[in-house]
Amino acid sequence: MEIQTLNPATPRQRQRIEAFLKRNGLRFDDMHYYAAVTDDDGEMIAGGGLKGNVIKCVAVDDAHKGEAIANTLISHLIAHANEEGHSNVMLFTKPKNRQLFESLSFRLLAEAPEAVLMETGIGGINNTVEALKKIREESEKYKEYNKECKENNKECKENSEECKEEEKTNLNTSTPQHLNPSTPQPLTTTTPLRGVVVMNCNPFTLGHRYLIEQAAKQVERLFVMVVREDCSLFAYAERKAMVEQGVAHLENVTVIDGSEYAISLATFPTYFLKRLDDAADTQMLLDLDLFRRHIAPALGTTVRFVGTEPTDRLTRRYNQLMHEVLADVRETARLEKKGNAVSASRVRKAMEQGDMSTIRQLVPPTTLPYIIAHLATQALQAELDTTPKPGLVDKDNNGAHRDMDYALMQRSIDTLHPYFVKLALLGCADTLPSHTAIRDAGIEAEKAMLSATNGVNTHKGALFSMGLAVVAAAHEERKIAANEEQILKERNGGEDVLVSLQTTIKALAASFPDTNGTHGSKAKLLSKGTTAIKGALDNAREGYEMLFAEWLPFYIERRKEHDAHTLHKTLLRIMCDLDDTNVIYRTDLATAEEVKLEARALLDNFSKAALKDMDRRYTARNISPGGAADMLSLTAFIGSIQT
Repeated sequence: MEIQTLNPATPRQRQRIEAFLKRNGLRFDDMHYYAAVTDDDGEMIAGGGLKGNVIKCVAVDDAHKGEAIANTLISHLIAHANEEGHSNVMLFTKPKNRQLFESLSFRLLAEAPEAVLMETGIGGINNTVEALKKIREESEKYKEYNKECKENNKECKENSEECKEEEKTNLNTSTPQHLNPSTPQPLTTTTPLRGVVVMNCNPFTLGHRYLIEQAAKQVERLFVMVVREDCSLFAYAERKAMVEQGVAHLENVTVIDGSEYAISLATFPTYFLKRLDDAADTQMLLDLDLFRRHIAPALGTTVRFVGTEPTDRLTRRYNQLMHEVLADVRETARLEKKGNAVSASRVRKAMEQGDMSTIRQLVPPTTLPYIIAHLATQALQAELDTTPKPGLVDKDNNGAHRDMDYALMQRSIDTLHPYFVKLALLGCADTLPSHTAIRDAGIEAEKAMLSATNGVNTHKGALFSMGLAVVAAAHEERKIAANEEQILKERNGGEDVLVSLQTTIKALAASFPDTNGTHGSKAKLLSKGTTAIKGALDNAREGYEMLFAEWLPFYIERRKEHDAHTLHKTLLRIMCDLDDTNVIYRTDLATAEEVKLEARALLDNFSKAALKDMDRRYTARNISPGGAADMLSLTAFIGSIQT
C-alpha cells in the first residue's frame, strides 16, 4: 500500500475522488488536497482530504477496515497540515467514528445528530477560550465601575438640589427615554449579566446598530462578535472597525474578535455559500453546539441576541435552530426604512448603482468612509477590467507596457485599498485634514505599492487624483451627515453637492507644491513652453474642470442608457480632451494631438473591432494614455458617489 496525492482541482482526479466517495456513501466537499491510499493494483482503498486545517471526506473501503489504514491516513493528513503552518487540525466525521478518532488523540469540539467536529494539536479551542475569559474578566471591571457610578449618582440626587432640577428637566423632554434607542434602560435585579450577538456587518448598517442598542438595554454587558472570515466585500479588519466606531456611544458594549469556532469556513462553510441543503442543518447545529459548549461559558453569557430574517432562508433557519438549541434567544424585529428592512445587501446594491442618497439612509456616518474607499477601489478595478483599451493593460494584453501586466495591476489595487480607507477616515472630520497628513498617507501608500510591484509605478498618478477625491468625498459626506436635510435643501440636490465636492478638491490640491521628476513635469519641459500643458497637479488645482463639466455627464448619460460600452466610450471621450502627459512623455506633442483626433473619430463611429485595432497600433508605437486611464477611474468614482 502507498499514499498518493490527488489534486481535487484537476477534473480527472476529482472524478476519481468522487467515485471513491460515492462508493463509500459520501459526497465530494470543497478541498485543496486529497490523499489516497492504494493497494498493490493501484485501486483506491482509503482516502481523506484537507481544506485549510480541516480534514474532510475520510473513507475506508469496508474490505480494509480494521487494518489500521485510517491511522496511517490521518497521520499523513495531520503532518501535511502541519507543513502548511497549521498547529491544530479539525475533523468532521460521523458520530459512530468518534471513539476511533479519540484513540488518535482527537478531542470532541461539538456534536450534532449526523456529525461530530473534533480537533487535535496545539492551541485550538483552548487558546480561544482563554482569550475570551480574559475579555470576561475585563467586563467584570465594568460591573464594578457601573456599581460605583450608581452609588455616586444616588448620592448626587440625595444631596444636590441642582441634580433634582436636572432630573425634572429630563422628565419633560420631548423624547421619552424608552423611545430613544441610544439611551440604555435601567437594569433590574433580573437583568442577565451578559449577552452576545454574532454578526458579519458587510457593511455595518443602522439595522446592526439598532439590534445592538436594543440588546444592550437588556444586559449589563453585551459582547459583539464580528465574523472573522474574509469572504465578504469588506475585509474583517474594516468590518470590525466599523462596528467599534458605530457603537462607541454604548458604554456597556464590547466588540470582540471572531474566530474559526464561530460562523467560520472551517465549521460553517454553508453560511458563506448561502446554500440551504441537507448539510446546512448539521453545520448550523455544530456551530451552535460550539457556541453553547465553549464560547458562551468562556464569556459568561446567558443570552444570544439575533435580528429577524425576512429574506435569507439560510439565516432564518439558523435562527430557528438557535431557539431550539440555546436556552435564551431574543429576537429583535428588523429596523425598517420606508417599509423595507434595513440590510447590508441593500447598501451593497446602492453602491453598485451609485446611489449615495439611499446609502445615507441605511448606514451610520461612521460607515461612510469605508464605503467611499471601496467605491474608489472599485473604480480602479473597473478601469483595469475594461477590455480592450488602446495601449493600456487590460485582461487581453499588457498594451505598450513591458514592465506590468494584469496580475501586477491587480496586486497594486489590492495594496492601495487600505490606504484609501485611511484617507477617507482622514477626510471624515469637521475640518479638512492638513496637507502633511494627506501627504504622509500618500507617501506610505506609494511605498506599499512599489513594494508590492517590485518597484514598478502602476498607480502613482491614480493614487494622487483618487486620494484627493476620496478625502474630499469623505469630508463632504461628513458635512451632509451632520445636517443632511438642510444641506441638501441649500445645495438644491445632487448638482450642487458635486459643486461643493469640486471646491473641496481644489482646496486640497492648492496646498500641494509644484512637482519635479513626474511625467507631467517632464512633459512640460518637452513642450518648451510652446503649448500650455497641464499636468495632474494643474488639473487637480482647477478641480478637474473637464471631468465635472464634460466627462462625468457623458459617463452618467451612457449609464442611464445601459450602454454596454460605457467605460470604453468614456475613456475615448477623455482622450479627446486631455493633454495626456503620459503619452507626451513616451512619444511627443504631435503624437499626443494625433491621439486626440483618433479618439474623436472612433467615438463618432464606435466599434469594438476598431478599438482593438487601435490597441494593436498603440501597443506597437509605445503609446499608452495612462493619464486618461486615471481620469476614467476618477470619473467612475465621482459617478458612483453622485446622487
